[in-house]
Amino acid sequence: MSFSDEIKRIRQASFLSQEAFARELNVSFSSVNRWESGKSKPNLNAMKNIKEFCAIHEIDFSTIESEWLKPKMEGNK
Repeated sequence: MSFSDEIKRIRQASFLSQEAFARELNVSFSSVNRWESGKSKPNLNAMKNIKEFCAIHEIDFSTIESEWLKPKMEGNK
């Protein structure tokens, strides 16, 4: 699964809209939208917020962390 698929899985498992998820993470709606569409990845601060969100909601963080750490593939912008 790609990072965008993982972030969407976490959001949907929590039954949150992109806007509600963004509020939970203290980021903009457009950030969540870009993550889910594969246009960007969260910065370190946002990843800390995602990790905390996962811990609170008892969601496995390891898969999303490993996807975040993978380098961006060439040609995939």
